[in-house]
Amino acid sequence: MLTLRKSQERGYADHGWLKSFHSFSFANYFDPQHMGFGNLRVINEDRIAPGTGFGKHGHRDMEIISYVLSGELAHQDTLGNIKGIPPGDVQRMSAGTGVQHSEFNHAQDQTTHFLQIWIQPNETGIAPGYEQKTFSESSKRGRLQLVASPDGAAGSVLIHANARMYAGLFDGAESFSLPLAATRKAYVHVIRGELEVNGKRLSAGDAAKLERETQLTLSAGKQAEVLVFDLEA
Repeated sequence: MLTLRKSQERGYADHGWLKSFHSFSFANYFDPQHMGFGNLRVINEDRIAPGTGFGKHGHRDMEIISYVLSGELAHQDTLGNIKGIPPGDVQRMSAGTGVQHSEFNHAQDQTTHFLQIWIQPNETGIAPGYEQKTFSESSKRGRLQLVASPDGAAGSVLIHANARMYAGLFDGAESFSLPLAATRKAYVHVIRGELEVNGKRLSAGDAAKLERETQLTLSAGKQAEVLVFDLEA
């Protein structure tokens, strides 16, 4: 079964310095029909205005992934990490027993556009951790590149969750199929461009929820960038 969630159905918040679309209930956006999907809890599409950002705040017992689309995200945390996250990098922060961090756009002339993703961990109370890796455009071209997994396979960042996250770039005749276990769920989020997901046409911000499916096929892309999640049922 494939269920579409159109971009305009997402929650939206405009704080002036931050404009954010929420795929699932978050902060002041509450929709009991969209509290998460499997163990995927948050996908926020954030745009941070120049010279602004999130001040220091805390998290615990959550796997948090940042995926930057344009600009750069400046990260600093109580683990001692001071990092810049450019497009192409995937950052994972395991909040565990508790961590505080800040995220800023220090550029004065460019908006930072990124996705903030939360996945519920399969164990709580672990030591907090941080990891950041670069994935080239060529590794994602016409295929799905594993970028986060519970075992760090294929050079992915390691998450403490029963989930896998893939990223891909598709244009023209490029297509790719991913086998799925019918006992699990899959979530497809089109970041930009257009793409067919099992024959259904999706545009930027659209998502597809797959249940009891055995294969995912991505095709007929038009400058598309996509994230795919293999999740607990």
